[in-house]
Amino acid sequence: MSPPRDRATLDLFEWEPPKLVRRFEEVRVRAATLRQKISLAVSETMKEAEASREDIAARMSAWLGEDTSKPILDAYASQAREEHTISLLRVLALIEATGDLRILQMAAEMFGHSVIENRYLPWIEVGQLSDKKDEFDRAFDAARRNARKGLKP
Repeated sequence: MSPPRDRATLDLFEWEPPKLVRRFEEVRVRAATLRQKISLAVSETMKEAEASREDIAARMSAWLGEDTSKPILDAYASQAREEHTISLLRVLALIEATGDLRILQMAAEMFGHSVIENRYLPWIEVGQLSDKKDEFDRAFDAARRNARKGLKP
C-alpha cells in the first residue's frame, strides 16, 4: 500500500510556467494580406473580451476623447472593409478598453520582437549577462590553456 499523498507539498511535475508572451492562435488570424490579418486580430480581441462591442466603443471613446461607435469597430473587424483599417491610436484605445495586448505582439513578431511584462526585464538582463559570462569564461579558458602551453595570445 502506498503512503498517503502529502497535500501541503506542491507537485513540481504538474506546475507549468506562465506564458510570458500572449499571442493569437495562428489559425485564428491567418489571412492573405496584412490588412486582413489586422482586421481578424481586432475581431478576435473583441470576441474574447468580456465586454460588448458597445461597451468597448464607449471605453475607447472615453480614453481617446473622441467618438468611437460600434459600427466603426465592426468596420475595423471586417476583412471586406479595407478602407477601414484601424489606426495605431485606435489600437492603443482598443488595448486600453479590452486589456488584450496580443495585437501588439502580432506586430512585434513581424520585426523579431516580443511584448512582455516589465517585471521580466531584470531576468532578461540576467540572461544577457549569463551569455556574456559564458563567452568570457570560454575566452579565459582558451587563454589559460595557451599560457600553459607557452603560446602567445
